[in-house]
Amino acid sequence: MLPKLSLILGGANSGKSAFAEALVMAESHPRIYIATAQAFDDEMRQKVQSHLVQRGPNWKTIEAPLTTSDALENLPEDTVVLLDCATMWLSNHMLAETDLAAEQAKLLDALKACPAQVVVVSNEVGLDVVPENALARRFRNAQGALNQAIAKQADLAVLVVAGLPMVLKGELP
Repeated sequence: MLPKLSLILGGANSGKSAFAEALVMAESHPRIYIATAQAFDDEMRQKVQSHLVQRGPNWKTIEAPLTTSDALENLPEDTVVLLDCATMWLSNHMLAETDLAAEQAKLLDALKACPAQVVVVSNEVGLDVVPENALARRFRNAQGALNQAIAKQADLAVLVVAGLPMVLKGELP
């Protein structure tokens, strides 16, 4: 059985989403997918469609690129939620120029209060070179802080590299 809150980290195309989906699929509870991506171009629309097909019909999808905290409220206790992903959520808020500290606090509170089991997918962006521009450095720092805050609350934290999971905190079910 999955713990109350799990964090699955990895780089781009590391296999983190597939690993997180497999964890959720192993649960017998109804599945909810909270999507944070916004499809602004054909490539992203194709990626979103590919993820829908990959998950199959046994998922309820909630699109919440900016309202993820609200989407976590009032979910049934007997469900398992895949929030994919915290990185897109952060990007959305940075582009919308919202108060990141307030939004992060709201998200962390919502994760804590959510009665369902939640699996959060997020990119690990701190393993690369220092970005060359201020916006990219601001994003990297904000993403690192968000990942640390979620990991602190999480019962399970897993880093996925080349499709291989490495448990950082807790135990896999």
